[in-house]
Amino acid sequence: MECGCGLSAVIARCWSATATLEQAPAYVHHFKSAVVVELERIQGYQGGYLLQRETPNGVEIVVITLWDSLDSIRSFAGHDIDHAVVAEEAALLLSEFDRRVKQYEVTLSCGRPRPNPSR
Repeated sequence: MECGCGLSAVIARCWSATATLEQAPAYVHHFKSAVVVELERIQGYQGGYLLQRETPNGVEIVVITLWDSLDSIRSFAGHDIDHAVVAEEAALLLSEFDRRVKQYEVTLSCGRPRPNPSR
């Protein structure tokens, strides 16, 4: 499917959580070593981002995954695609997390992602 701008249809799945300063690195490790490995096995998964920032309450974490369709998301999340998929080991690393997820149609993508040389 294509939108009017020539961009292939992409669905962004967005979820957020909070971790302590001490637990945030462990969550990042869990995400890279378990979640990404699982996601990469699913047809229609196109990549994603793990964002974080320090706040007075700890570290806010935002996960954005990109998918080619809602059916692809169902392969990961099940019938209720708005249900957050949070493994028990991940939940133990988080102070709080969204129980529901939001899906957005990406209607415009500008520029190119640039590698972060500090990572």
